[in-house]
Amino acid sequence: MICLIQRVSHGSVVVNQQTIGKIDQGLVVLTGFQSDDSLNKITKMVHKLLHYRLFSDENDKMNLNIQQVQGSLLLVPQFTLAANTQKGLRPSFSSAAPPELAENLFDQFVSQMRNEHHSVQTGMFGADMQVSLTNDGPVTFWLEV
Repeated sequence: MICLIQRVSHGSVVVNQQTIGKIDQGLVVLTGFQSDDSLNKITKMVHKLLHYRLFSDENDKMNLNIQQVQGSLLLVPQFTLAANTQKGLRPSFSSAAPPELAENLFDQFVSQMRNEHHSVQTGMFGADMQVSLTNDGPVTFWLEV
């Protein structure tokens, strides 16, 4: 499981000219699944995302997590994160989870996150999405479990 997380002042997802997810301060989490991902990995990633300290404290140090700043999460499925870009000039998606498995894993990820956190918005699996965000910092991290 791969998550590219970005600390944002706001973010949104539009599908068919309709805003389906929108947050203010928080994290935009682009999420890709690989064929060997499991519920165990989802649980580990949920814990990591909720406790990862990347918001500034009163001394301008990254010491606060999403829960401490009462921020929101915008979870966006993005299978291209699982691409292998080591060879050639075209990405390979052979390690990406098949669509049915990936959709199920994304649904489980969203469900677990909503059970643990007060404010969770999402993109739409398999849709052509326009994702907008204002990266705060910029602060961007690649997380894998």
